[in-house]
Amino acid sequence: MPTDPSATLTLLTRFGFAARGVMYLVIAWLIIAVGRAADPSGALHYLSTGRAKWLLLVMIAGFVAYGVWRLSDALLNIEGHKPGRKGWGPRAAAGFSGAVHLAFAWQAIRLLRGVRGHDLSGAEQGAKVAMDLPGGAWMLLIGGAVLVGVGVAQFVNAYRCKFCERLGGGVRSAPWVRWTGRGGYLARGIVFLISGYFLYRAGMDSRAAEAGGMQEALAWLTSPWDVIVGVGLALFGCFSLIEARYRVIHEVPVEEVAAKARQHLPV
Repeated sequence: MPTDPSATLTLLTRFGFAARGVMYLVIAWLIIAVGRAADPSGALHYLSTGRAKWLLLVMIAGFVAYGVWRLSDALLNIEGHKPGRKGWGPRAAAGFSGAVHLAFAWQAIRLLRGVRGHDLSGAEQGAKVAMDLPGGAWMLLIGGAVLVGVGVAQFVNAYRCKFCERLGGGVRSAPWVRWTGRGGYLARGIVFLISGYFLYRAGMDSRAAEAGGMQEALAWLTSPWDVIVGVGLALFGCFSLIEARYRVIHEVPVEEVAAKARQHLPV
């Protein structure tokens, strides 16, 4: 393990990409081989109940590092996004992704400690909280529109193959890499579109129970579309493993950030 904090975080971030890949491969395996629809939470729960508990420990470290790296990109623009308003979208997406992966790490820790989750899906829990707030139905409608927008963005990404631009090692132009990523992003786009539709429907009917995420989207698909999307999610898992090896990761200046933080601490 490197002794430089920035290099250590970079190495662990690669474990984060690999952890995301494993998680998506488990989701794909469950829907294809077992016939069971699952989301990231379901995949982590599945790993916690078998002999792969040790794998969760590695995944936790990877998720934490990945989350910190993404949040650092949102705050410090270490990935070099365009200045001004053009860079707000990618940086906001990086911040959201970082928060989500830190939540994955926390959930995996709770599972290792034997803490069970809620019976409701994450989407339904969030919808119930939103419905208890003023203008909750409108919040669900806006959330549904955002998810649909994210789904469309996944399709655009699959078409343009911009994800390959972030790869090094001479693999960015390899056809098998491009089509692995394309299949993965197309599958994610379908899941986001269906999830957005569920959330929009929940807002229109003012019923939180109609909200749904990946698990509900996969369960909603009929044969053979559920398996086709499952194969696509498996491809995304494989592409995440490719990123774990070949992704160009700009280091977070850990020592510089820590020094600035100490300057703002009360004496």
